[in-house]
Amino acid sequence: MVIDIPHKKKARVVIIGGGFGGISLAKALRNSDVQVILVDKNNYHTFQPLLYQVATSVLEADSIAYPIRKIFANSNNIYFRQGEVDTVDEENKRIIIGKDELFYDYLVIATGATTNFFGNEGLTISAMPMKSVLEALDLRSMILQNFEKYLRNSNERKRQGMINFVIAGAGPTGVELAGALGELKTQVLPKDYKEIDFSKMNVYLVQSGNRVLPMLSEKSSAKAKKYLEDLRVEVVLNTRVLDFFGDYVQVSTGKDLIARTLIWTAGVRANPVEGLGAEALHKNGRILVDEYNEVKGKKDIFAVGDVACMITEEYPNGHPMVAPPAMQQGKHLAKNILSSIKGKQRKPFKYHDKGAMATIGKNKAVVELNKLKFGGFFAWFVWMVVHLMSLVGFRNKVITFFNWTKNYFNSDRGIRLIITPFDLYEERRKRRKELEKSKM
Repeated sequence: MVIDIPHKKKARVVIIGGGFGGISLAKALRNSDVQVILVDKNNYHTFQPLLYQVATSVLEADSIAYPIRKIFANSNNIYFRQGEVDTVDEENKRIIIGKDELFYDYLVIATGATTNFFGNEGLTISAMPMKSVLEALDLRSMILQNFEKYLRNSNERKRQGMINFVIAGAGPTGVELAGALGELKTQVLPKDYKEIDFSKMNVYLVQSGNRVLPMLSEKSSAKAKKYLEDLRVEVVLNTRVLDFFGDYVQVSTGKDLIARTLIWTAGVRANPVEGLGAEALHKNGRILVDEYNEVKGKKDIFAVGDVACMITEEYPNGHPMVAPPAMQQGKHLAKNILSSIKGKQRKPFKYHDKGAMATIGKNKAVVELNKLKFGGFFAWFVWMVVHLMSLVGFRNKVITFFNWTKNYFNSDRGIRLIITPFDLYEERRKRRKELEKSKM
């Protein structure tokens, strides 16, 4: 069935994905002389950099998610359809969504990335990812349930595993999550669970390289490591996570870590749509695009953000899989699409790297903006302002600011709620059965 949206004799731009790239593109095209249809499996945009704060009871989920329809409520040329795209039919210039089809004049793939377990099926089944709101909420429930189960268990090894947490990957997400768990350990949970000796609780941050935050300078990396250690996080460097066996994590050094929770932040991989053919994909799984973000060998099909691989001398494997390149590509592509419609010459994309930052807790952050490198309270304040202003929606900004202010002065996490109990162990058994069925 054809999805019925009046064409109005305008060029139709179909965007697959409501992440940073897709939303930035749609915003740049609103109220212009094109029809825009945004397709996403969720009806909301997620501000992924703050998912870890949902997982650690700092923010509620609706503080970092915003309805896509509400973003474009005042844009007469933008439509939204909820659904998951099955394939692209290049020959007929359409996409297939279940039993429905949607025709396009220009197609933009902005499907982002998903968790990368590097082919390790055991980790796929057992580790806890954190790439979506649902995963963050499950992680929050699981963390809190572990402490509740601790009080009902008498087996010391099991008890120890319940209050130990292993985080694989010391990029921004892993570092920020480890810092948040460190704050829970030192400032919040001891007030709730007076019976537990929190000096026994361990938060392990495992990194395969020789330092945390490898994208930053060595000075900033060393500063971040010190901040983590101040929060009693044990940083384990030059070590790879090999597998997870339910109550312990196997690592490359042979010194297994006792823990019943493994949180995986060690990598992401592109999430392309079907129908483009193997020739359109780079060996890393991202979609090959030219300097105009047009898919190699395809006409009127583009890709932006994490899913796109624009190879340059500076970025031989594509741009970093973070929000700024996606947003810049989205805005730039909007100009090029409008130029193409008007018969004007397109301009090549050039990424402007404005720097990177990470927070490790209250008054603890590292920021690098071009040649400026600083840490401590001022860096934490800059991080807070940048993330606050990047949130979509006035309400989300106000609620987040209120929560951050309250937490700053009383070191509390008011959202310690187990709304939907999550049994990782039961879920793991289901995943294992599904995996075994798929191999039969």
